[in-house]
Amino acid sequence: MTVLTQGLRDGSIVAWRNLLNVRRNADWLFAAVIQPVMFVLLFAYVFAGSIGSNPAAYREFLLAGIFVQTVAFNSAFTVIGLANDLQKGIIDRFRSLPMSRLAVLLGRTVSDLVVSCGALLIMSLCGLVVGWRIRGSFLDAVAAYLLLLLFAFALSWVGALIGLAAPSVEVAQSAGLVWLFPVSFISSAFVSVGGMPGPLRAFAEWNPFTSVINAVRQLFGNPSPPGLPMPHGWPVDHAVLYTVLCAAVILLIFVPLSVAKYRKVASK
Repeated sequence: MTVLTQGLRDGSIVAWRNLLNVRRNADWLFAAVIQPVMFVLLFAYVFAGSIGSNPAAYREFLLAGIFVQTVAFNSAFTVIGLANDLQKGIIDRFRSLPMSRLAVLLGRTVSDLVVSCGALLIMSLCGLVVGWRIRGSFLDAVAAYLLLLLFAFALSWVGALIGLAAPSVEVAQSAGLVWLFPVSFISSAFVSVGGMPGPLRAFAEWNPFTSVINAVRQLFGNPSPPGLPMPHGWPVDHAVLYTVLCAAVILLIFVPLSVAKYRKVASK
């Protein structure tokens, strides 16, 4: 059995174990689903009349941002899950077993990706209720969901490194979310970046969150509503390509760092 095959097999077992824990901890599912639903209802019905001149068009514009924010915030589950396993000594138990060192991290990121799939399904149904529609082709819609899951998987490895570096679960809970709020809000999630002041607009245009949001909007066929300034530039014109490149760079950086950190933590 090759190292890769063993890692995939052991990782699938760890992923199943993590999914069973999610089923037993309903608060995780609550955070993964209820919070995004609240964002949809808040922005769709409270702010839609104040942003743009067409509330119905704004709701379609909004959903891509909510989708991306949802899968991004779900990376906090990776942070908390690994920090919790470290604090309870479960990582030490795994280390004593004849299993791949990659399995723990792969199992955690894959199980959290499954949670993101469920969250996206519920969010899509919620979006249909508030008036969101997929106006692109079937293949474009599939590509949009795959991009969302790729981005979610990449961010989960960022969460893995944070979770392994956090000294406690309490610190991990804050560290897993504190960086996500500014990065996700300084993007095209809720407003067009074309109306932002200079420095913020420059950051938002090249922000990976903006690229995946723009890519998903393009693939779903949900353009900016009337009244919002249209953004321009290479990241917008090549949103799908830029999203794939960003996800690849994140994985290339954080997968080795997370594995190295896990080996260091597990060897203590």
